[in-house]
Amino acid sequence: MLKVEDIHTYYGDSHILQGISLEVGKGEVIGILGRNGMGKTTFIRSVIGYTPPRRGQVTFQNKEITNKQPYQIARLGICAVPQGRQIFPSLNVVENLTVGFKGGSSDWTLEKIYELFPPLRERERHPGNRLSGGEQQMLAIGRSLMTNPSLLLMDEPTEGLAPLFVQKVGEVILKLQRTGISILLVEQNLRFTIKHAHYIHIMNRGMIVHLSSPQELEKNHDIKARYLGV
Repeated sequence: MLKVEDIHTYYGDSHILQGISLEVGKGEVIGILGRNGMGKTTFIRSVIGYTPPRRGQVTFQNKEITNKQPYQIARLGICAVPQGRQIFPSLNVVENLTVGFKGGSSDWTLEKIYELFPPLRERERHPGNRLSGGEQQMLAIGRSLMTNPSLLLMDEPTEGLAPLFVQKVGEVILKLQRTGISILLVEQNLRFTIKHAHYIHIMNRGMIVHLSSPQELEKNHDIKARYLGV
């Protein structure tokens, strides 16, 4: 579904991503782990078009998207759940959810989002800034689903959440994967990523330095200590 080949991304003269390659298949959850400042968010921005790579190629469903604008990429079926949620604080839950709604018989609807996240139904008239961190994360995921994506880019979805909400995010990832939605999961939470990803890449200083199954990574104490500080 998504294929990234040897991309190099810069901020000015700073060479951030240095030859990243990976693939995400239909219904797969692919994890990217790494410490802060290693290029994980830049990778998300490169795929979605906010910071296009200067070299390399990104293809989605056999169409090259390397130099497309973010709105064009979103229309093809890719949506990002950004780090820090970034909901609209003055809009209520319904307004946040419907701001990017794409109509259609098989699309996600408000009712489907409420079935996935019951607390949002109870707070549908509350402004975003009156929700808890966990509720805001539900809202950010729900808002992305309303665009009817086939690929979700999730950037640190468990950051700052209480354990109960972390568990809820994990349950949602499993449900979405069963529907055929693919997920690129960027995280620092090693335990969470091992539990939910089919395959894991570790990023360090803008490069992929290790890739393995979750089971193999769990046993590799040297790699975890060297690149994740575990």
